[in-house]
Amino acid sequence: MSLDLVDETYTDALGKERTIAPEVRAAVSAAMREDPDAVASQGVAVVRPGAALPAAGSVTLEDGSDLGRVDALPNDAPFGYHRLEPDDAPPQVLITGPGRCHLPAGLRAWGWAIQLATTRSRRSWGIGDLGDLGALSSWSADAGAGFVAVSPLGAPNPGPQPEPSPYYPSTRRFGSPLHLDIERLAGPVDVSDLASRARSLNEDRLVDRPRVLALKREALERIWAAGIPDRPAFEAWRVERGSQLERWAVFCVLSERLGPGWHAWPEEFRDPDGSAVTRAAAEAAETVAFHAWVQCAFDRQLADASSHLRRIADMPVGVDPGGFDAWDWQDQVAREMTVGAPPDRFNKAGQDWGLPPFIPHRLRAVGYRPFIDTIRAQLRHAGGLRIDHILGLFRLWWVPAGLGPASGAYVRYPTEELLEIVALESHRAGAVVIGEDLGTVPPGVRETLRRHRLLSTRLVLFERTPPETYPRRSFAGVTTHDLPTVAGLWGGFDLADQAESGITPDPDGATHLRSRLATVAEAGPEATAGEVSLALHRRLAASPSALVAATLEDALDVPDRPNLPGTVGAQRPNWSRALPVPIEDLPDHPGIIATAGVLRRS
Repeated sequence: MSLDLVDETYTDALGKERTIAPEVRAAVSAAMREDPDAVASQGVAVVRPGAALPAAGSVTLEDGSDLGRVDALPNDAPFGYHRLEPDDAPPQVLITGPGRCHLPAGLRAWGWAIQLATTRSRRSWGIGDLGDLGALSSWSADAGAGFVAVSPLGAPNPGPQPEPSPYYPSTRRFGSPLHLDIERLAGPVDVSDLASRARSLNEDRLVDRPRVLALKREALERIWAAGIPDRPAFEAWRVERGSQLERWAVFCVLSERLGPGWHAWPEEFRDPDGSAVTRAAAEAAETVAFHAWVQCAFDRQLADASSHLRRIADMPVGVDPGGFDAWDWQDQVAREMTVGAPPDRFNKAGQDWGLPPFIPHRLRAVGYRPFIDTIRAQLRHAGGLRIDHILGLFRLWWVPAGLGPASGAYVRYPTEELLEIVALESHRAGAVVIGEDLGTVPPGVRETLRRHRLLSTRLVLFERTPPETYPRRSFAGVTTHDLPTVAGLWGGFDLADQAESGITPDPDGATHLRSRLATVAEAGPEATAGEVSLALHRRLAASPSALVAATLEDALDVPDRPNLPGTVGAQRPNWSRALPVPIEDLPDHPGIIATAGVLRRS
């Protein structure tokens, strides 16, 4: 029964066992819409090469090869998603993978963690773009870096007011047009008038996404109208990307016609496979092609930007409920629920991220296709992947609509099957995988991640032990986009920022974190934030961790963090405060030079 997937109790961040209210468990179970046993499932099984099948039957490999009737996979069976048709049972998907993620022997590198939107150059159109990413990656590679960890690049919900948070995308499968390098794309088409207006946006430290989008959209339409020079190549790419791309392009057309947020559309347009949607696509065929071409341009620029250095992509835990993925996969999503986290030491009221969860048994019933497509899209042109809130592959905190995040419940997921998919896609892409396993981590989680060769995350601000004790298979740093910068914490700016943003500051918590930095940096109260940051990164570079990252904010002594959880809209311009130094000046900036110097690893 679906209720069996919902935990009755859980252990909170302070080690206290909490009981889930029966009415909350009932609401969560009802949101799954059906008993798992009642769902017509084709079934899924993880089967290694040479292992026995769940039942004898005909096996068709992913490439279409027919193995005939067998009772075990051959020892030389390729990795992939195969199909088993048992003699007396429904078909099953056979996930055949390496069981462990790709992880180069002796991997030991340092790199930058960046928010692309706020990492601008003098040539940017008000926002960091893929050309900027390529320039930063090229310079970083010359400086000895082994990777650049980049904020999520998924497209926001189409509309004139783009969502600023990269962790609230319309889709995790397609890229944001905001990050296109327009002038590189324009070729002979004159966009100089738009470029001049767009570059003037760099004079304001805050990224103005609506104005950026308006200018880039006008430029893209001008380029498209002039006739793209590589139309045959684009059409071939379009065919290769298949129905997913077409559905995204149609969704863009409908969003422009009906407004953002598909829940508010007329009923006939809420069904992606309905006749009204089909007619709309046919009537706007040229506009559909335009949106597909925008994604082609993004894909090509992303490939080029990723060619200089290992790019570590960042996969958000979910998507905008009014966006494309939620529209496209309605049968697999719990629309009456959002995910978040129960109360803990950092968020005493708990967290509600506003993201709808996948329903475990419904996801499994379609052979995990949405999850596979998401992972594969994230790894496109990437050499690594950070999975935000990796605990979501074990269990997710579901919050019923209308209730606060404290009134939620944990729903369990088929971990081994999901991790097998991650390992298989990692192997195919040749990409390392990092699990963001911060916060309250249940027993056994990190052991499971280690067994599947995912890197654990270790932050100085969270760890109670020194960097020398961090595990070899870890991704280490001082802080993240959601936590204070070294300068913000050391100088007290972060507390003032919280107060100004309407958040009740926690001076005791800040003192505790500051003490942790002082201990690891071996710094006294007279030390500057820059000195503390260098000392922290020097300790991290000497740690056993395979990968060590520094944020550009810390290297540049920036006091404000990219995002302050719990604030939205007018409270604080999250994800929008550009770095104070353009990309062209980074190689000669004293803080960047010093940080890179201490991070270089033997």
